[in-house]
Amino acid sequence: MTKFALIFTLMTVPALTAAESFQVTLYQPTIVAGKQLKPGSYKVTLKEGAAMLSDGKQSVEAPVRVEATESKNIRTSVRFLNGDGTYKIDEIRIGKSSKKLVFENSTQAGS
Repeated sequence: MTKFALIFTLMTVPALTAAESFQVTLYQPTIVAGKQLKPGSYKVTLKEGAAMLSDGKQSVEAPVRVEATESKNIRTSVRFLNGDGTYKIDEIRIGKSSKKLVFENSTQAGS
């Protein structure tokens, strides 16, 4: 029984770690927390009410709320605000989960 519990724990730890971060691709220049990110692939890491987007060269941290979606997200998708000709992340729906990150847009408006 103890061996089974240890194996189960070891198998679930990577899954929990994977839920803490994921990849997202931006296809156009995008504003996050007042900073412009170039198009490319970014690692998104969640920590205590914030999302850190980094590509190895640059990174930006933005306040977010984690909310439940109506149904399970098939893939990761990004929704933007585009009222003034610039793209600002509004939310990211996390693929293979029922979660979305809602970005605090008031902190992004100062670009």
